[in-house]
Amino acid sequence: MNWSSLGEFLDMGGYAVYVWGSFGVCAAVIVIELWSVAQRRRTLRRQPLDDLDERNDMNERPLHEA
Repeated sequence: MNWSSLGEFLDMGGYAVYVWGSFGVCAAVIVIELWSVAQRRRTLRRQPLDDLDERNDMNERPLHEA
């Protein structure tokens, strides 16, 4: 497509709500995933190593599968 103005580009040929909404949802999912991974990593870093060994010895599900 060829747009002659910024307004036409932002309108996306009448499909702006779908196009920009899709970009917004995708960006939100990526941000939520990054936040979730960071939270999990912080939680695991706070646990003492002895506690991690005890969980593995008790045949519980490994932490990397949680």
